[in-house]
Amino acid sequence: MKESAFQAKVIKFLKEQPNAWYVKYWAGSQYTKEGIPDILACISGRFHGIELKTDVGQPSKLQLYNIRKIKDAGGEAYILRPKDFEVWKERWFG
Repeated sequence: MKESAFQAKVIKFLKEQPNAWYVKYWAGSQYTKEGIPDILACISGRFHGIELKTDVGQPSKLQLYNIRKIKDAGGEAYILRPKDFEVWKERWFG
């Protein structure tokens, strides 16, 4: 599954959840910070930084750094792949 198709699937799912708020982060302009997770969300009152990757895609060092910083600050941050989508839904929305 292409990352763009997976992103659309995740966003559609989040839109349907009453206990979730999210924003798709668009990087790449002069006013945005690089390495920020693709989706920033609040799920059941907890901050989530969700980096989307294909099943074989690899995160950059900067993306891994930001995931670690979010975790160090007490939030949830992780790489979400299509193969893990059902487990992710069960864990956070069960």
